[in-house]
Amino acid sequence: MTVLVTHAAWILVIAFALSFMYELYRATIMAGTSRHDSPRGLAQTLVLYAVAAIVIAALFASLSWAVWAGLVFSVLMILVSIFYYNPTIMLERKPGIIDWFEDLVFTGLLFVAATLLVYELAGTTLLT
Repeated sequence: MTVLVTHAAWILVIAFALSFMYELYRATIMAGTSRHDSPRGLAQTLVLYAVAAIVIAALFASLSWAVWAGLVFSVLMILVSIFYYNPTIMLERKPGIIDWFEDLVFTGLLFVAATLLVYELAGTTLLT
């Protein structure tokens, strides 16, 4: 596994840990604010976290398909964040500073991971 893939995997770990903690916060402390803020809403997102865990584990295991899977997954999550989550779910949640912070940091981390994986596919290396 290269340094780029290692960094991308750790960035995805951080992004999805942040996302899970945020969704847990919305399902407990902010429960009832919107139809998405409930234990049931959190349970529906568990499939996403399972897919993320598989992709991240594949990156750490240096599986041959992992870089492509990580890139496709990261780009899909960026697109979902921009074109679905923000205009629909985020607005229904009556967002505050915590909501906007999580959204921007999560999406930003996805961009960083995707960029590192593009560099890996392009054969670029980091100088140490």
